Order: sequence, then structure tokens, then C-alpha cells
Amino acid sequence: MIFQADTMYMDVHKQDYTFHFIWRCLLVFCTLSCHAHFNEVQADRPPNVIFFYADDLGWMDLRIQGSPYYETPNIDAIGTSGMRFTNAYANAANCAPSRACLMTGLYTPRHGIYTVGNSDRGDKTKRRLVPIKNQTVLDTSFMNLPRFFKERGYRTCIAGKWHLSQDPTEYGFDENYGGNQQGHPYSYFAPYRNPTLVDGPKDEYLTDRLAEEVKAFIRRHSTQPFFAYVPFYSVHTPIQPRPDLVGKYEQKEKGPHHNKPEYAAMIEAMDRAVGAIVAQVEALELEEETIIIFTSDNGAHGGQTLSRPLRGSKGMYYEGGIRVPLLISWPSHIEPETRSDVPVIGLDLFPTLVDMLAPEQLVEAQFDGVSIWPILQGAVETMNRALFWHFPAYLQSYRGDRARNDAHDKPHFRTAPCSVIRLGDWKLIRYYEEGDQELYDLTKDIGERHNLIGDGLAEERLLVDSLDHWLLDTKAAIPTMSNPYYAE
Repeated sequence: MIFQADTMYMDVHKQDYTFHFIWRCLLVFCTLSCHAHFNEVQADRPPNVIFFYADDLGWMDLRIQGSPYYETPNIDAIGTSGMRFTNAYANAANCAPSRACLMTGLYTPRHGIYTVGNSDRGDKTKRRLVPIKNQTVLDTSFMNLPRFFKERGYRTCIAGKWHLSQDPTEYGFDENYGGNQQGHPYSYFAPYRNPTLVDGPKDEYLTDRLAEEVKAFIRRHSTQPFFAYVPFYSVHTPIQPRPDLVGKYEQKEKGPHHNKPEYAAMIEAMDRAVGAIVAQVEALELEEETIIIFTSDNGAHGGQTLSRPLRGSKGMYYEGGIRVPLLISWPSHIEPETRSDVPVIGLDLFPTLVDMLAPEQLVEAQFDGVSIWPILQGAVETMNRALFWHFPAYLQSYRGDRARNDAHDKPHFRTAPCSVIRLGDWKLIRYYEEGDQELYDLTKDIGERHNLIGDGLAEERLLVDSLDHWLLDTKAAIPTMSNPYYAE
């Protein structure tokens, strides 16, 4: 029996590395056969990149994703002019770890940023385990996204939320507008009390201001390649909309899950900001040579909106906490109005951009993510690999979270220490307090209501062994020490 288990473990191990080897070979092939037109453009000038990163925007919070209440024509246009991903995931269920993974292309065990702030959040008498200590600052020794662009001669800027240190310019950004360790704004209206953003006139709106800074940055550097990282503070709390946008949502018909006019107005303000930045690109006739990406750092804030039919919200590792919109556009390179159902994750975006700009570097790069450029080109339609999440910490629940009852049998926590794998259509969640596991077939049960663990399915064994291998491979720290303060 031990021999059979070890054999299966080695098969899973081999399968994982075989996938990465084959996928890298495919990327080399695509480099030779599918980059011909791109290389012609690159010989003249590398493409610009604008990366919009929304904060706490849920999977269903765009019109293009199916919401009849929220109005997002400018964001939707990115999807209709390029590709929309229906199975896109955030790197984590809350802000800082998701951003650290995005910047490095690595899973959380590699950099140690698992959560926001302390890992021992919530009532200490309710935590069975001592969580793994969390890192709050991204180590500058990691190769990161802005540094990659800077080393290739790009002008780089950040306009919005950084959340990984006090000074994002230490990581390769030439210009910084509003980025620091801060996780949310003191106010969306000036004065902002933000040490890295000069205050505008009283009552200036933060989202509008960030758009103006990006537009000015693009104008200044329109004759050279630029990378504009636009991680809006929206729609993170505090919920402070532009007053002129609220009224129409008060009059609109509301649904059971999308019904907060103030939140809807904040989404519209962000959409208008996206539209203003894209309009600036078009005014300078740069749209053909500009890659635009739009996604979110994690699922929706449960106090404001729900992503039904998905279970859960921000802070939970059910689909509602980690599945997000992903739209990518590059005219003449990505077919408009295309869709991919392939499961992808935010840490794929760094290697994807490397593949687009410097494909020769990708073969030697050390990423956990993989390039999805072949998918964007229509060269491949499937990827047989697993996605992983690791959260060895606690995240407290809060009153007003409409998804609170979705949490894993934990009224005090949105998430307790856990690891997660998605492989194909199957998803397994492992909780470390009592060793509970949950198994879901997402094709039949996207709402994760029917736990199939213990039903004798072959998928259970495959996912368990694959997760075990990944935890070993990444040297993931797992909490095992009992908490002396715990009380039943």
C-alpha cells in the first residue's frame, strides 16, 4: 500500500514537471512561429502596457460579466476589443498577497506575504492553531514587474495602491502617485492625507485624480514605451462615491445581490477613469501599440455586493473570494470579442508580459505562473495544469458581510488556515485546524454547496496528492502548533 501511494506521488510529481517542460517547449515554438508580426512591431517600438488593477471588485461587478445594475461601458470595451477570461483567479483572497504574487509571478510560499498585516487576526480564543508569521514588505531582491519594464528602457509609473512597502520606486517605478503601504484611502475626497500624493483642490475625487496623473504621464512619454500600473483604490472601503453619480442608481431597479447605489457609483467612477485614460491613448494614436489589462486583486466585499452564484466573498477561498474578471486587449494581436474558459491566475500575467515583450527570457525565467500569450493568440485552447493557493493564517469575519454564512463552519473567521488546489474542473480545499477537506466539481456545482469528499472519487486522490506535492515543492509553511489561548 505504501508502495502504491509513493508511486502515485511520483506520478503526480512527474506530471507537474512534465507539464511545465512541455509548456515551455510550446512557448519556444510560439516564439518562433507566432511572434513574427509582433517582432516587426517590436523592431520599431515595443508596445506600451497599461495595467488596471481594481481593488475588491467582484467577479459579477461588471456589465460584461452579467450585472444588470452596474454600468461599466469603458471597462467592458477592453473585453469586447480583446479577450475575456471566464475562469480567471486572483492570487489570494485579500489584497497584499495577491499583489505580491502579481509583482513576482510567484506563489505566496515563495515570498511569505500571506495576508494583510498580522496573521493572527480575530479572537485569539477562537484560533486552534498558531498561524505562520506574515511578511508585510516585499523583498526587493525578487525580480518584479516594474523592474522588468525599467530594465527594458520603459518609463514606469504607479498611480494608486501599492500596499507592499512604503516606497514603490525601490522596485522599479520612475513615478509614484499615491502608492505606499496604505491599504485603503483615508478619504476619496481631498485632502487625502496620503504622503505620496500632493493634495488637489478640496473635494477633488481620488479616482479622477489618479486618472489625470496617468494621462499626464502618457502625454509626457508618448514617444517612448511606457508601463502604467493603475491599481485603483476603488472599490475598497470607505464607500465614498461621487455625489453626482449616486442618484441614477437610487432610481434603477435593484436586484437581490446588486443593490447599493453608493457602491455602484464608485464602480462607475472607476469605469469613467478607465475611459479617460484609454481616450488619452487614442488621442495620441497609440492604441494599436498598447496592451491593456484589467483585473481585480480579489473577490468582492461582502458588505456591498455578492458574486452569486459563487459562494463567499473577499477573504474566503471559495469562488466568490478568488474568482475575478480578467480582460486583455491588444489591437491587431488579440482577436476582438474572444473568450477563454481556461483557468488562469493573476501570477500568470507577469510571465505573459515577458513572453509578449522578451520571449527569449521566458525559457530561463523562474516563475510559478505561466504565459497565457498562446491562449491570447488563439494558438492553444487548453492548459492541463493545477492552480494553487496557500493561506496559513486567520482572517476575522465582520458584521454586515452578506456572505458571512458561506464561511467554512467558522462564524468567527472568513478563513482559517488552509490550502487550495484547482485542477481541471475540480477544486479541493484543505483546512488545517481539524484536517477537514472539501471537494467540488465546479462544472456541476459552481456554488460549492455539495462537498464530495469521501465519495471515493478518483479526483479526490489526484487532487490530494497534487496538493501534497506542491506544498513540498514550494516548502510551504503549515501551522501545526496549538494555540494556548484557544477555548472551545
